[in-house]
Amino acid sequence: MKNLQDLEVFAEVAATGSMSDAGRTLRLSPAVVSKSIRRLEEQLGVRLLQRTTRMITLTETGRGFYERLLPVLAGIEEAEAFVEGHASTVRGRLRISAPTSFGRMHIAPHLAAFMNAHEGLEIELILSDAFVDIVADGFDLAVRIGELSDSTLVARKLAPVRRVLCASRQYVERFGAPQSLEALEDHVCLPAHNGEYWRLEGPEGPVSFRPVGRLVTNSSEVIREAVLAGMGIALRSTWDIGPELAAGELVHVLPEYKSPDNVGLFAVYASRNFLPAKVRLFIDFMAGLYGPSPYWDKAVL
Repeated sequence: MKNLQDLEVFAEVAATGSMSDAGRTLRLSPAVVSKSIRRLEEQLGVRLLQRTTRMITLTETGRGFYERLLPVLAGIEEAEAFVEGHASTVRGRLRISAPTSFGRMHIAPHLAAFMNAHEGLEIELILSDAFVDIVADGFDLAVRIGELSDSTLVARKLAPVRRVLCASRQYVERFGAPQSLEALEDHVCLPAHNGEYWRLEGPEGPVSFRPVGRLVTNSSEVIREAVLAGMGIALRSTWDIGPELAAGELVHVLPEYKSPDNVGLFAVYASRNFLPAKVRLFIDFMAGLYGPSPYWDKAVL
């Protein structure tokens, strides 16, 4: 019988493409990781990884072994989750992916309460606006914002996400507020990504508008600072600019237009018959925090 730790080490190396990254995740030294991989290859009598000075890739045999190993490890985790569900204390590491701004503003401040309630759990929170592969990248769950697309993953809606058109008070005092969607063409707009469309629901139903502006960036946080500085009109989520709207620093323009109702905040996780207790606990915690009327909307809507 193969050593379970060796199998877990191999799966982590395969997912990350790095022995050092796998070692950090598993809290093992590079030497232990290398020895574990070598021992597994010797037991199987095949080469699983192709190593170069720059990168590690799976051999054809290694790829096939990895694909067949993942459901086995998932089954073991499900079995452990079954036991955890009947135990008073949940232990282990919970690996979470979340958008950068939302994670900083609305997850990080609440982690202390969750971790104090579950002292046996370790949290690894990775903030990134990149679309991660939950299974391949080794995440227990991901927090995602947007319109939920068809997927083999399971999703639970945690809260609605409302996006509004807004500008700073000084911008409105200087240039005025647009009185129609078409009038936006005469204003400076601040798209979060170059070439994006603003998809909105208005009196005439669903509409799309392509904003044009002088500032191009791949950072949503830069756009947030730009609209606060009076550089133009932006489409922002209320979880992001709620306090500024409530304080009057930002003005809600064209209030008859809003984001579609199917835009939401979701917890997304791998489809399994048994949801690990640690994942269920964190999802329930977030759902309790936010809900259908999240706290960031109460002062502005």
